[in-house]
Amino acid sequence: MGTPNTAIPKASEVDPLLLEVADVINSTLDLDTTLRRVAELVRKVIDYEIFAILLLHEKTQDLFFRFQVGYPPEVAERMTVKVGKGVTGRAAQTRRAILVDDVTQEEDYLDVVPNVRSELAVPLIVKSRVIGVIDLEAREKGYFTEEHKRLLTLIASRMAVGIENARLHTRTSRQARTLLLLNEIARELSSILNLDELLQRIADRLTRLIDYQMFSILLIDATGEKLYHRFSQRFGENVQLKHEVQLGRGIVGAAVASKQAVLVPDVSKDPTYILLNRETRSELAVPLVYKDRVIGALDMEHTRRGYFTEDHKRTMTTLAAQIAIAIENAQLYEQIARQEKRLERDLSLARELQFRLLPQKRPALNNLEISAKFVPARAIGGDLYDFLNYSLGRTGIAIGDVSGKGAPAAIYAALVSGILRSHAPIEPGPSEMLSAVNNSLGERRIEGQFVSIIYAVWDAERRTLQVSNSGLPRPIYCHNGKNQIIDATGLPLGLFDDAEYDELKFRCKPGDVFVFFSDGILDAHNKNGASFGRHRVEQIVAREAKSGAEEIVTAIFAEVAEFAADVEPFDDQTVVAIKVKSGVAKRK
Repeated sequence: MGTPNTAIPKASEVDPLLLEVADVINSTLDLDTTLRRVAELVRKVIDYEIFAILLLHEKTQDLFFRFQVGYPPEVAERMTVKVGKGVTGRAAQTRRAILVDDVTQEEDYLDVVPNVRSELAVPLIVKSRVIGVIDLEAREKGYFTEEHKRLLTLIASRMAVGIENARLHTRTSRQARTLLLLNEIARELSSILNLDELLQRIADRLTRLIDYQMFSILLIDATGEKLYHRFSQRFGENVQLKHEVQLGRGIVGAAVASKQAVLVPDVSKDPTYILLNRETRSELAVPLVYKDRVIGALDMEHTRRGYFTEDHKRTMTTLAAQIAIAIENAQLYEQIARQEKRLERDLSLARELQFRLLPQKRPALNNLEISAKFVPARAIGGDLYDFLNYSLGRTGIAIGDVSGKGAPAAIYAALVSGILRSHAPIEPGPSEMLSAVNNSLGERRIEGQFVSIIYAVWDAERRTLQVSNSGLPRPIYCHNGKNQIIDATGLPLGLFDDAEYDELKFRCKPGDVFVFFSDGILDAHNKNGASFGRHRVEQIVAREAKSGAEEIVTAIFAEVAEFAADVEPFDDQTVVAIKVKSGVAKRK
């Protein structure tokens, strides 16, 4: 390099130099700007070619390159200097400036830049605490002088405060930004309930906090003994990893077993490390803990030794708690979604089976129209109706309403339907049928379950209808264009063993109409809380009496739907209507 081209300030020039130092300290709190301006000030004193500012890592007590000129990039990125090692390390350890005229005479000289012959290292000290070292090297022997040493020491004593202030400001600002980012990420993740989408979003968002190279989310399997890779990314590409990790084994297994984050600066020196990626040099594993239960782990890897820091560890530990909640919620949502799909399939099948249990076609009678409709409040319900063939042109007509709703009511309704059909071959009258069903249910009584049934027997030859009721709303009989209420009442079936049931008999003529209905019709509510009520049903029957049975049923359901629009039905709705015709009865 030749004779040093230095501009050593005279005594009268030192004060302006120190004023410039003070200006650097007071004018910025940005660490990068501060370090760059320190380098510029030093160049005014020493025309260096190789320059570095190394800062001390408080926990590891290693010096790492924070600013450099003239070093190979891979050295500056990866190399650390132990306190006490080399000229730089000794300057930090002894807390004194060290000037070496010929580094080839130094036993512990760290040969990093080729052909270096002389070195000057000055510690940065704040309140008796070493925070780093300013280091200059030259390719000429004896390049640096005692005056350089004195001036650099003077600059370093002033600049150390500015560097530390900027460092603290940078750390505080970074922590503030990190907290804001953590809050933003946590809020975003909590709104995602699809597990695959959530895991991808976690990987994407973490890059805003840590520029990792390899990342995995591992979850504990059903046995609770192993971790499997649920999501993995390598150098920006999603990959499928089938490797499983036993709890307690490897860095990830150790993090899960201890419920503590594990930071390994150099995996080659960690005996627990399991070699999966040959490129990996440093690793950070953080357990995912939900309500004191470990559900998995986050694993980050990098090709650079010492890449992950204590700040990274703290940040990931904080975020892991939110990620654990988000993953648990997503898993629960997926589980519920699977259960709902299975339930929907089961309900769909149950609904189909229930409608299969209802008559698939109405009886074809010459002198009687029959129409019926059933609408469950839920996917399946507890109402029923049936038509049972008797001999001599007679037909049993049943309409029932089971207590409760949903699957239990539907199953009970199926039981009742089976009982009705089992008694039909003996052709009981209405009151006999209700007593028989009541006795059968009493033999297999189910707590809190009962059924209300109207049972009627139509005799086509005699044009008579016999009716018994066990708790359903009283039917409507429209005769000669006028409504009558059939005052047949009785106790629900399945509650009292000795219940008896009245039986009424009607001799009919063409045009007569009978309408039977369940509570769900009368109790349908509108948005104002008013119920549909019996009087509306009676008005419809009176108005539609000259129409057919099908039109009467359709009109009732249409007006109930309009009345209760935008209100979820509370109860199952069933209507059966029959209308006497003038046809001649045929004996069967």
